[in-house]
Amino acid sequence: MKNFIRCLAASLMLVSLTTAKAEIQYGLALIAGQTGASGTENEGTASDTSDRSKNIEEVFAGGDIFVEHVGDNFTFGVSYVPLEIDLGDGKRTDTNAGADIAAEADTGDRSAAAKLEDLFTFYVNYPLGNEGWYGLAGMHMATLTTQETLNTSSYGNEDLLGLMLGAGVRAGNLKYEVAYSKFEDIELTASGGGTNTIDAEADALTLRVSIGF
Repeated sequence: MKNFIRCLAASLMLVSLTTAKAEIQYGLALIAGQTGASGTENEGTASDTSDRSKNIEEVFAGGDIFVEHVGDNFTFGVSYVPLEIDLGDGKRTDTNAGADIAAEADTGDRSAAAKLEDLFTFYVNYPLGNEGWYGLAGMHMATLTTQETLNTSSYGNEDLLGLMLGAGVRAGNLKYEVAYSKFEDIELTASGGGTNTIDAEADALTLRVSIGF
């Protein structure tokens, strides 16, 4: 699926180079916003069946590149964020004094971090009145990557889909937008000997200023 999205995005960019410039714009955008993530980890062992929950908010800033077809009524486009977006991180210290052998005790520092990488967005702008205002709807495709320090296991990466709704205003080649994005539920299972599982969800509120050429 991810390779398909990349190929589609590359095809749109290639088409933009061979289509009349009056209908195609490509450009750069600055983005800033806040991500929110909430999740629950379950260790799932006989000695520890408890759940650990956490809510995290992160502020981010970056940019994207985009290609869009500007029509008389609707605008269709695709954007790509080449930078990572932090969803949050955390750390805890586990202590287990009940192990028969000290070396087998599940003790020590445990840490985890999650990021969004290779964020593609396919979007449409639709007019709201005659003053340059428009509504915004889109679909995200990204890869969730994890970096963690667990006792005997690790979590993998997962491809995510998301939906976006917002509004903006166009002034010549400049666009100003605010949008809310919601990603599908995240379900991760540890591999490598552990039984940990994570259930989480993530969303984002974004401000974007773009210029087209």
